[in-house]
Amino acid sequence: MKNGLAVPFIKWVGGKRQLLNEISLYIPKKINTYFEPFVGGGAVLFHIQPEKALINDFNSDLITTYKIIRNNPFELLESLKKHQNTSEYFYNIRDKDRDSKEYRNISDIERASRLIYLNKTCYNGLFRVNSSGQFNTPFGSYKNPNIVNEPTIKAVSQYLNNSKVEIITGDFEKAVNDAKEGDFVYFDPPYDPVTDTANFTGYTECGFGRTEQERLKGLCDELNIKGVKFLLSNSSTEYIRSLYKDYEQVIVKAKRSLNANGKGRGEVDELLIRNYK
Repeated sequence: MKNGLAVPFIKWVGGKRQLLNEISLYIPKKINTYFEPFVGGGAVLFHIQPEKALINDFNSDLITTYKIIRNNPFELLESLKKHQNTSEYFYNIRDKDRDSKEYRNISDIERASRLIYLNKTCYNGLFRVNSSGQFNTPFGSYKNPNIVNEPTIKAVSQYLNNSKVEIITGDFEKAVNDAKEGDFVYFDPPYDPVTDTANFTGYTECGFGRTEQERLKGLCDELNIKGVKFLLSNSSTEYIRSLYKDYEQVIVKAKRSLNANGKGRGEVDELLIRNYK
């Protein structure tokens, strides 16, 4: 039975909470193992709550946070209670990754607590790092951010413990090495930019350009040959539509607020791409 309190514990750029109704229409009824190589905030994972899953993200701090929520939820909650919603404190916590030696020495609980705190208090909940892998979003100045979301963290911990969910960090291609017929893969990669100003791939210091998009397409072809069902979200650009021209495509409307150009905010077309009817 699904736990309705198990929902994303952070806000993530391109999160799928608002598109769950549309995505649900295309999720297979029977799934042996669920794979999500770009898990991010985990909206689809927590919506489905599969009994057996493998989740991955290239952002190692994010994956550390998933593991801490599973293994040490109460210690994490105690750590979150210590944080302060002030600009001076925020920048002190944010700048911890400027000293690589100091940052390497902080505990995994502190690392997870820092990520959640920054996500709840930074401007627009925008997780963004620079080319050195340093978090660089400014303070959000919110009056009462929900830093200690105890019901959600406990529910997510319960789901991760009661189900067989493998949690790894690394390249998206390696994350689906063991996928076979009867399994289902949901891909939610950094999107192909609709405009130059909408080019946001700052989830990690490596970025995600056309080379990665084409490598992902090649991986989808390999999964298709193996008989593995996949569903992929991306922006509805001419490039992506052409790249996946051999697969089923449907356009869905999504509201996006993160764009340097105000005209780029609001409803935008996104694609759902799949290799099955």
